Amino acid sequence: MSDNVRPRRIILDLAVTLDGFIEGENGEVDWCIMDAEMNFNQFLNDIDTILYGRKSYDLWGDFTPQNDANEAEKEMWETVHSKEKYVFSRTQKRTENKVTFINDNIIEEVNKLKNQNGKDIWLYGGGSLITTFIELGLVDEFRLSVHPVILGEGKRLFMDINKRINLQMVDTKKYSTGVVQLIYRLN
Repeated sequence: MSDNVRPRRIILDLAVTLDGFIEGENGEVDWCIMDAEMNFNQFLNDIDTILYGRKSYDLWGDFTPQNDANEAEKEMWETVHSKEKYVFSRTQKRTENKVTFINDNIIEEVNKLKNQNGKDIWLYGGGSLITTFIELGLVDEFRLSVHPVILGEGKRLFMDINKRINLQMVDTKKYSTGVVQLIYRLN
């Protein structure tokens, strides 16, 4: 890699409730606010690769919005599906169009990706993959969009983290919807 090109960053970008959940008890994400002010499309333009756990990929990897969805939502999903996708799975071993499955050697495989030419990489999730990446020190930036809702139960963002991780605040953004985006990097 050339001296003037920085390694690609792994960015954990996701919605979280005020009480720390990434989905409700039954997997619901209906509380998640998407609006143009948050400029999610800019984030999508800054990445070219998405990392999924197998369960998250099964739910969202090929998601198609309903026919009555607005054009902005359809365009967003079209952009998401244009990205290179990597799925981390202990059981499924296959590669298909724009999707590569990684079964082992996570650190080595992720470091190969980070050192390839390209844009940043979105760590989409799910919860256990996020925990694994945090434990292995593979997350370079945390972008958490805190939504103005308390669920009380569901799937927690940070599960089974067994060590302290000090972060440095890089930016905050407040939106008219009540969402606050917090951006941190490793300290």
